[in-house]
Parts: sequence; C-alpha cells; structure tokens
Amino acid sequence: MKNPPAILWLRLDLRLTDNPALLAAVRHGGAVIPVFIHSPGEEKPWANGGASNWWLHQSLAALEKNFRALGSKIIFRRGPVLETLRALAKETGATGVFWNRRYEPAVIARDARIKDALRADGLKADSYNAALLHEPWTIRNKSGKPFQVFTPFWKHCSALDDPHEPLRVPEKIPAPKKWPSSLALAEFGLEPKINWVEGLRAAWQPGESGAQANLKIFLARTFDTYSESRNRPDLVGTSRLSPHLHFGEISPRQIWHALKNAAERRGLPRTSWHGSQFLAEVGWREFAHHLIFHFPRTTDEPLRREFEKFPWRTDEKLLRAWQKGQTGFPIVDAGMRELWTTGWMHNRVRMIAASFLVKDLLLPWPVGARWFWDTLVDADLAQNSLGWQWTAGCGADAAPYFRVFNPTTQGEKFDPNGDYIRRWCPELAKLSTAWIHQPDAAPAEVLRDANVQLGKNYPQPIVNHAAARGAALAAFAQLKSGAS
Repeated sequence: MKNPPAILWLRLDLRLTDNPALLAAVRHGGAVIPVFIHSPGEEKPWANGGASNWWLHQSLAALEKNFRALGSKIIFRRGPVLETLRALAKETGATGVFWNRRYEPAVIARDARIKDALRADGLKADSYNAALLHEPWTIRNKSGKPFQVFTPFWKHCSALDDPHEPLRVPEKIPAPKKWPSSLALAEFGLEPKINWVEGLRAAWQPGESGAQANLKIFLARTFDTYSESRNRPDLVGTSRLSPHLHFGEISPRQIWHALKNAAERRGLPRTSWHGSQFLAEVGWREFAHHLIFHFPRTTDEPLRREFEKFPWRTDEKLLRAWQKGQTGFPIVDAGMRELWTTGWMHNRVRMIAASFLVKDLLLPWPVGARWFWDTLVDADLAQNSLGWQWTAGCGADAAPYFRVFNPTTQGEKFDPNGDYIRRWCPELAKLSTAWIHQPDAAPAEVLRDANVQLGKNYPQPIVNHAAARGAALAAFAQLKSGAS
C-alpha cells in the first residue's frame, strides 16, 4: 500500500538546503505537500511590517521556483493555521505535518496548541530546529539559569560541539497525483502599493540564491577585514546576511561551516574563524533568541523593572523628524534615510540613531522598536527587542545609562570622509569634510558656497546635544537613585 502524504508547513525557513522539516516530510514516504499559510492575525501584535512583507513575497516567489525545479510546488492558503492544516490533511489524506520551529513568545504558544491538536486528531506532528545553532532551552549557566550577559553566554556556546553539517537538498520531492487548490501568492497582498519599494528592489535579491551570493561575496572580499570595517557605514564591511537569516533563506549552520571550510581551504587555524568577530555577531543573534525565550515580556516591557518608571516624553513632532531623517544631525539623518530607501541600516548607525531617539529626544524605546519593525527588511523580534533595550539601558547586557552617543563625533569617527552622509543627505554633498558632520557650526560663507540653507533645504538641529545629554543623564541618575 502506498504511503500517505505529508504536509510541510513553511514559515521562516524559506530554503531547500539544511531544512530538517523538508527531509522529515520526504522520509514520511508519500507525497509531500508544501504549504504556506498567511495568517497575520495570529501573530499580532507583532505581525510583519511593510518591509518584511515585501521581502516575504519575493522570498516565497523564489522558493516556489526552486520547488518547481524539483517537480513540486507551494500551496498558498489563508486563514487560521490549525483549521487550515486540518482541512488540508482531510483534503489530501495526509497523515503527517512537519515544520521548523520559531521562538517568538506568541508563536511558541500557538505552535504548542497546534501540535497537541493535530496529534489528538491522530496525525504525526513534529517540529525541528532549523534557525539556531543552539536552542534556547539547551543553554544554561552554572546555576541552571538563563544567561543575561553575552560574553559568558557565547563563551559557553563556543565550547560546545560544532553543529552538524548542513543537510542536503532531497534529490526528489514526491508530488501528489492531484494537487490541492491554492491561492495565487499575489492574493496575500504582501507587496506595498507605495513607491518606496523601488529602493528595496535595487538593494536586495531575496531568496536562497541571494543569500548564498551574499555569503560568497562576504567570504571572498570582506571577511578578512570585518573586524576593522564592520563599524564603517561608508564601506561595504558587513555581510548583509541579516534578512536572509531572518527569513530562513540561509541557516546559521550553513554560515558556520562555510567559515570553517573557507579557512581550511586557505590553511588557516581554527581560531581564524571560530574566534572571529563575525561569528560572535552570529552569537549575538543566538543570544537575542535566548533572551526572548526566557524573558518573553521583553518584546514590550523593559527587562529591568525600574525602567517602567522612566520619565519618557511624548512628542510627535520630534518623533516625525527622527523618522524622516530631518533631525539636523547628519549621521542620524543619513541612517534614517538609508532605512526608508533600502529597508536596512548599517548596525553602527542603528546604535547611533537609536541612542539619539531614547537619550537625546527622551522618546520611549518601544516607539523606535515599532518603527524599525515596520521599515526593516531584517526585522527580527528577538534582535529588535535586544537592540533597543540595550541602547535604552533597560535590557540584558545593556549599555550603561551614562553612555550617550554624540552623533557628531560618532559620524566623524565612523564616516571620516563624510561619504555615507553625502550619499544619503545629498543636500550636504558639497560641504567639506571639516563641516559635513556639523553643518550648523559651519561659517555662513561655507554654507553659501555649498548651497546649504539651514532651516530650508537642511534642518537646524532639533535639539542641543549637550543640553539633551545633561537632561538624559539627570533622568537616568534619578531613576537609578530611586531604584537603590
């Protein structure tokens, strides 16, 4: 008797290589029915933002082509996940449902209910790790508790056995004799109808092949200089793999072994990649998922409870200026405009822009987190929450409260020639390097010669940094004294 079909439930695992749920579905022995279920209502309040939805559409389209090349395809459905999976199982006679795990708090709870319900129906329902090197519940400190500081966390992880080799793509994905009905991908309405997506299209190639291309370029051109260049937004010094990792177009296991293999081909020692700054950045991603699993409230609330009393402001005018890249601080404005145009911002500039919002403007970190969530193509709930709480000083391994980035000196240090600012703030392009980081301090004749009209074609600074820093330190000191 022929083996019954299996359902492969696709989520943030949009690749064929190193996909354990796909291999489990193939091993089930019958036809494999890949399905993507669009159910944003079940992931509120953190359903995908606009930039993420754009990427998701492109990634699903690319994966659909890859499945078709193997004689398969993706079924697109919309609706509540459990009901949709049950209906699809009944429709096809499938006896197994397989998927790869996610780690967002609301999704974990939903997936547990789905697994229990499917098993109660008599179906085989199994999930797998495709997204992390080490799942959060497997890592504990010596006291048996979760880590809250990165360095000991990553030291512990680095001492563990290497992750297994990435799984291969199946030679064949058995197809059913009759495919169930499917929506067209376009019916999900994931692609925004406003014109800013042109910048996204120009900047990115979503999909598994795009991920592999970025990794190959990084290893060939950038990895050796990563430690020196990763903080320079004017250079191509990072891997730009973050959106590919978020959507599961590449796995951290693939990156791990690609680094290892590249080093071995060059006859380099293990320390050249295993102890590298780049692999530590992969470790920060692991740490973020570790934290969100063990401290799920940190998506919306500060890990440090005393920060619930912090005197944040409410000022829509200041917030809008920050969002639009109209603060009068060139490195901040360049970053916010890069974000709006490409759906991505250089990591160093993310820290500068975030510090400006929470410490210069004293606007609450969740407001910034929400803006990044909607505009980043790599918007990842765990990493977004960790990054904003780190900057605000209220999370795990957080920056000390007295660390307030000076946007002018940060720009001078990390964009020394002003090339990054000239690209994203073209109205300042003719300013010399001496003044491009602080046009408000430039002599009138310098501004005139560069055709910079402060308050007209480029804004005056919306705050005085020195005064804002003093106000922030006073607020943090008051909070600290109240908590002690």
